[in-house]
Amino acid sequence: MRRMSFIELAPLPSAVPCARLHAVHVLREWDLRDLADAAALLISELVTNAVAASAVLPDRPPVSLRLIADGGSLRIEVQDHSPADLRPEAQGSDDAEHGRGLGVVAALSTRCGSERTAPARKTVWAELDR
Repeated sequence: MRRMSFIELAPLPSAVPCARLHAVHVLREWDLRDLADAAALLISELVTNAVAASAVLPDRPPVSLRLIADGGSLRIEVQDHSPADLRPEAQGSDDAEHGRGLGVVAALSTRCGSERTAPARKTVWAELDR
């Protein structure tokens, strides 16, 4: 059975714990408790990046979190309205001020990536399998 949850959050530091708490409760409801800890860490990294990208924009658009469960897998999607793409060169650099969290995402997830869904909208996603 495919299930989906969606929440939109203001680009504020409080968005990160709100997104994590939302996800943990949803995963418990969906009987995916075993994925909750890894999902919470992935969500923390992805939402933190999205909040940072959106908070500097003039109209401070919201960020969104979508959880999609299908069988034993979970897809986490975080969307922001930043026109800037992810900087892959920062992912592997220990000296980078930003981007190390994307290395954590890659290490914890089964698959991960990003896509431009509109000129000023990007989605960064990660998948977890049971």
